[in-house]
Amino acid sequence: MKKLFFFFVCCSLLGCQPNSKNEIANSINVSFSDAVSVDSKDGRLLLMFSTNGEKEPRFQINDGPSTQLIFGKNVDGMAAGKSTTFTNEIFGYPYPSLSEIPPGEYNVQALLHIYETFNLSTGHTVKLPMDNGEGQKWNRSPGNIYSKPFKITVTEEGIQNLNVVMDQVIPPIEEPKDSEWIKHIKVKSEKLSEFWGRDIYLGAHVLLPKGFNEHTEAKYPLMVFHGHFPSDFGGFRTTPPDPEMKPEYSARFDLEGYNVIQQQEAYDFYKRWNAPDFPRMLIIEIQHPTPYYDDSYAVNSASQGPYGDAITYELIPEIERQFRGIGEGWSRFLYGGSTGGWEALAVQVKYPEEYNGCFAACPDPIDFRAYCLTNIYEDKNAYYYDSNHKKLEVPSHRDYLGNIQSTLRSGNHLELVLGDKSRSGQQWDIWEATYSPQGEDGYPVRIWDKMTGDIDHKVADYWKENYDLRYILERDWDKVGENLKGKINIYCGDMDNYYLNNAVYLMEDFLEGTTNPHYDGEVLYGDRAEHCWNGDPEQPNAISRLRYNSMYVPKIMKRIAESAPKGADLTSWRYK
Repeated sequence: MKKLFFFFVCCSLLGCQPNSKNEIANSINVSFSDAVSVDSKDGRLLLMFSTNGEKEPRFQINDGPSTQLIFGKNVDGMAAGKSTTFTNEIFGYPYPSLSEIPPGEYNVQALLHIYETFNLSTGHTVKLPMDNGEGQKWNRSPGNIYSKPFKITVTEEGIQNLNVVMDQVIPPIEEPKDSEWIKHIKVKSEKLSEFWGRDIYLGAHVLLPKGFNEHTEAKYPLMVFHGHFPSDFGGFRTTPPDPEMKPEYSARFDLEGYNVIQQQEAYDFYKRWNAPDFPRMLIIEIQHPTPYYDDSYAVNSASQGPYGDAITYELIPEIERQFRGIGEGWSRFLYGGSTGGWEALAVQVKYPEEYNGCFAACPDPIDFRAYCLTNIYEDKNAYYYDSNHKKLEVPSHRDYLGNIQSTLRSGNHLELVLGDKSRSGQQWDIWEATYSPQGEDGYPVRIWDKMTGDIDHKVADYWKENYDLRYILERDWDKVGENLKGKINIYCGDMDNYYLNNAVYLMEDFLEGTTNPHYDGEVLYGDRAEHCWNGDPEQPNAISRLRYNSMYVPKIMKRIAESAPKGADLTSWRYK
């Protein structure tokens, strides 16, 4: 007892340090100025720290080794001048608590990702971030408010009574302008507007063929390029590369002057597009962002609404009406990579008679037994391999040699910081928002516990019946096989960074075993090719990814020749 008393006396005289980082009291107050808004705001309040001063912290948050620090919490009715406090209990990434931040000098920044209220036709009321023309990006969405970064020093005592005031607003994005070759269209979707309880528009960038204005008698086949939100039609340029442009290095492809290569490829496509023997077609890139992601995945879903029907039965017919499309299923073709690869295949499967072929490159998981490296039907936990004695995390990203950059747990925890209830706007959450049933609260039901990774197999069963493309094809082949014969083409690198090739192997096993009819398409792999190999064995990813708009055209023309119905228009669009 005397020894214990002596210890406390010494502590009081000398000043004992906390024996645990969790005992450090951190207190950071965040508010916004009435100069940016006098209205109260709902949303996700994000607090960021960075040791790298090259960019603002909001542009340095990612799932790789270079990420900086972020913490997030919901706010409801946050008023101008009223502070919201971040303490150790607020979850963060990659450090789960403010108390874990190492001492040092940091740039600090706050941002409010604003939520709006939606009264859904399902009877639910939800709060979600509306896309504002940026393609659902929290760090650059117009209307979001943020603070300019400033430096602070984190000491052994932590961060106490720091005030961060958000006094900046992200400005609106200018709409792309029509040109001789590229037109832009927006269509109000009655189906989606009814679901969301407000006007919802679908958009598209339309590339016109040579001679469109002169050949008014012509009607054209349609190529639908699926993928992430396009700000404008990409990969098309009417002039050679800018001679004044400074060449830039691409770390992804280890190429000097990749920006020059991109412009040259875009110009080369323009020349091919105008060549005498190039078929005259329409190409469209669709804009269909949702409050959950930069695009809808182009299918109907419980929490996002009937995007598949809206695109196929509202947007595409209107485009064909305005720009003289043939407007029949045999004349429409789908292609894309990654998200766009999944969409191309899913739309073909869901609407087998409305399209005449898909070219799906590096598709997102098309068999949920290989949901990247997780079997959602048999595995108990998504984050860790099954083991009695060894805790080994499941990877989520590798390079072509197998070096790991991230894990499934890490990426999901980042999403949990960016937004709960599948509201992060990131990859795992949009799969959940697309594939899951709608919960009692109006938000998607989790496929697994976001913190622990424990899988909900009832939700997995729902995914299987509605969105597991391999399972759906196998289940329904006797009904849809004849309408899909010759229409399914899949391409993937065997060292895809996200392990997407594993699901393609399973799909190939099924397709190659089909009878009455045989699927009569192709599945090809790129040797040691990373994400997103798209079927060109001669060129590296860095080049072939820039040639989507022309590389499948010979296959499309072959398909038309083999499958167009008797009396189909095969001539009006084949002018020189």
